[in-house]
Amino acid sequence: MKRRCFGDGDALMSQYHDDEWGVPVYDDQQLFEKLTLDGFQAGLSWRTVLYKREAFQRAFDGFDPQEIAVYTDDDRARLLADEGIIRNRLKINAAITNAQSYLHLQERGISFSEFLWSFVDGKPQKGPEASSWDQVRTVSPESKAMSKALKSHGFKFVGPTICYAFMQAVGMIDDHLTYCFRYSGRDGGV
Repeated sequence: MKRRCFGDGDALMSQYHDDEWGVPVYDDQQLFEKLTLDGFQAGLSWRTVLYKREAFQRAFDGFDPQEIAVYTDDDRARLLADEGIIRNRLKINAAITNAQSYLHLQERGISFSEFLWSFVDGKPQKGPEASSWDQVRTVSPESKAMSKALKSHGFKFVGPTICYAFMQAVGMIDDHLTYCFRYSGRDGGV
């Protein structure tokens, strides 16, 4: 039986752990989606967001920043009424603002992927070795720098802790626990 960092006993969480969490993502729109979902996770468990991900994808037009950036008050009302997603006005407004900020970066010729990956020098980094979740950090100098830079470009719900969780999810930081079947040691890759 495979031992995992998380997800044992929960098929969707196990699949997420095995196939997605910590796998490097370089696509601009996929990174935007994951950053948006991590913003919605603030104060909640990832499991809550994961089980609503398909509803989020439908509600937010497949996380197309061009669509989200022009959402109207009617769209905000639609999202606040959508029982399939997390209906938090501040988080919904942040997703719209972040889509606008994403597009401003693109207009300036800045690749979202290159911008985000620059905080780890363009390649996955290993987190400190840990055998339990209480040993895993929740912020890093890189996540603090990413948070500050995103905020300077107008992004919301991108504090250092959210940025660190995002960095773990998209493979920028490898924090698989030492007993996990995906752990590869501090000198190897996943």
